[in-house]
Amino acid sequence: MAEKKVSKTAEKEALTKEALQSKLADLKKEQMNQRFQLAAGQLPKTHVLRNTRREIARVKTKLNAAK
Repeated sequence: MAEKKVSKTAEKEALTKEALQSKLADLKKEQMNQRFQLAAGQLPKTHVLRNTRREIARVKTKLNAAK
């Protein structure tokens, strides 16, 4: 499992600023869709909201570190 985590971290570090911005936009769209599904009662796994929110924070951190 540690190897999987390391590869994900290395993968994120290799992304360019433009790639990070597009990933951020995709994550925000995904988060919006998850909120709609939650409100409609169609989201069986509510933990995905938390995971998406944290992933957005990680991408934003990488963008701010690149400045």
